[in-house]
Amino acid sequence: MPSSNNPSKGLREADKASPKKALASEHRNQAEHLDEAAQESSWLTIGKLAKLAEISTDTLRFYEDESLLIPAGKTEAGYRLYGEGAVRRLDFIKHAQHCGMTLSEIRQLLELRADDSSCCSDVRSLAIRKKLQLEHKIKTMQVMSQALSELIDICTAEDRPLDNCPILTALESSIAKQNHDPH
Repeated sequence: MPSSNNPSKGLREADKASPKKALASEHRNQAEHLDEAAQESSWLTIGKLAKLAEISTDTLRFYEDESLLIPAGKTEAGYRLYGEGAVRRLDFIKHAQHCGMTLSEIRQLLELRADDSSCCSDVRSLAIRKKLQLEHKIKTMQVMSQALSELIDICTAEDRPLDNCPILTALESSIAKQNHDPH
């Protein structure tokens, strides 16, 4: 993070009288500091960060919109600047996604991490819930796979016209049963 500037440093007496002018002057001072910081190797522009993290700049902007990644600041020219911790955060996000976490769940993990009152059991509970969701999805997909296997087994792959395709016929009769089934 850039070091904080003294907001009153460099303000004219007239500017000190007006809070709006003081804020504008402080913003200019911070922007100048960030412009200087951007030239230092420890600060990363969005392009450099994207390259290091091997993701697109659009993804970084999306993560920013989703409050998963916050730039340390912006230069006067509007370039986003990120600290070295941004690469670690993006690695965290990627690893969590590989574990099946949604962006919302990742945000929850990041919020837990930032909350001093949270503990490891909070994170564990979230991980257990996610694992149960994944197990349910796996069972559902296994049922779908079995249904497709049964449909494939009834089709001999002959060059029949589509009117006589056993798979289409089975799917149509299944739809008809669902429409007439009171449950």
